[in-house]
Amino acid sequence: MNGVFLINSGLGFVIILALILFFTKLFGLIFRKIGLPQVLGYIIAGIIIGPAIFGELCGFSLIGLDKGNGAEYTSLFLLNGVDSEGNAFAAGTDGLAIFSKIGVLLLMFSTGLETNLKELKKTGPAAILIACAGVFIPLVLGTVISLPFGDIGLGTENIYNSIFIGMILTATSVAITVSVLKELGKINTKLGTTIVSAAIIDDVIGIILLSVVTGIAKAGVVSAETGSFEWFKAQWWGTLIMIVAFFVVAIGLGFGVSYLFKWLDKKWPVTHRIPVFSLVVCFLYSWAAEEIFGVADITGAFLAGVVLSTVHRASAYTDKKIEVNTYTMFAPVFFANIGISNISFDGMSGMIVLLAFLAVIMGLIGKVVGCGAVAKGFKYNWRESAIAGVGMMARGEVALIVTDKAVDAGLPEGFVLMTVLLILISSILTPILLKVLYSEKKKPDGGDGGNAVEEEPAHPAGHTAAEELGFAEPNTPTETK
Repeated sequence: MNGVFLINSGLGFVIILALILFFTKLFGLIFRKIGLPQVLGYIIAGIIIGPAIFGELCGFSLIGLDKGNGAEYTSLFLLNGVDSEGNAFAAGTDGLAIFSKIGVLLLMFSTGLETNLKELKKTGPAAILIACAGVFIPLVLGTVISLPFGDIGLGTENIYNSIFIGMILTATSVAITVSVLKELGKINTKLGTTIVSAAIIDDVIGIILLSVVTGIAKAGVVSAETGSFEWFKAQWWGTLIMIVAFFVVAIGLGFGVSYLFKWLDKKWPVTHRIPVFSLVVCFLYSWAAEEIFGVADITGAFLAGVVLSTVHRASAYTDKKIEVNTYTMFAPVFFANIGISNISFDGMSGMIVLLAFLAVIMGLIGKVVGCGAVAKGFKYNWRESAIAGVGMMARGEVALIVTDKAVDAGLPEGFVLMTVLLILISSILTPILLKVLYSEKKKPDGGDGGNAVEEEPAHPAGHTAAEELGFAEPNTPTETK
């Protein structure tokens, strides 16, 4: 593997950032213009400037990575190469990996900051049960269809990889759903609020399950002295204890953190020290989650955001400041890195493609049928139930984050393409189907056969960060006075 320029210094890395930022914004604007989420443009940009197509298939790429898989191509800028003394860089220690890690933590922190706990309470059991159906039915379907594919790293012998396939199907894109509902003027209806709340709860449940599954999947892998703390965490029962302990400690400390930030907000409102201290909490929660308790770091970042969301003015101000850095720099790098580092056509087989299509179909059906059936059980009519199911069908940034963590835990990188395909198809179908379902006119007698769509105003809900990953640029959060 050859590189015209070896990226082995901080100064050299800035050209990598320049390429990523230029191409992600370019493709993001193109995808936004055709009505698709910008996040897809970011991933496509990563695939194009990375080694997946022009490197491994054409022999030349703008950015190259030495993965030690024997791939031979020439890249303009080579990452994960060798340092000045001839020592190979350790995977995951280059600047691209570090920036990506910060990006995913900030994304989840921002999602937590924008979580409105009062709105979640107001939607009642309907949103909770719709969310549960939206998690468990795709999880089961994804796991079941993966079992016959033992030859490609799934099946009963690799049961955790099969569960990871199901986990990827559980995520719901709040971004796309919110964007479409806002465009249709339905975001403030009772049904709209229920869908958005269910999508948020869906992701919360999915992130918690991801922590449990990754923790148990890694159990027993660590080689440590019997009776030591590392040995304890490596046992499946130790993993479960540590996960429970993390949530107990994190939530317990959260009350103190919340009171502290209320005091800070009262004494120094809308000052830069509040976002800075917020980031301290985010990174501490993330580090402690993974390094001490064995829980996914993104869970720690998300929970830190939820804790701070209770301080409304401070969280709005913090989110506004963090969004600038997140969506200017770190988020584009994270999503582009999925295309650069994780997507590869090397070793791609017909079985992987077949499973990818089956997973996409099951992922769509699982959301529509599961969430729609629960909505019908809460006395929504047939059209409203269909809208609830379709509204939960879109996938986006959380599915990518789950996939990224699953690959870290052992899922073969070839399945990243499945997630991209799922996001692409669901992102196209969701806006179309929602517009069709909402645009159906009532019958001449003033009714529609019991299928009238609920228009009762409810409480506004939505994510500013989600809009950036969906169809629009991020809006400035309104500061609570």
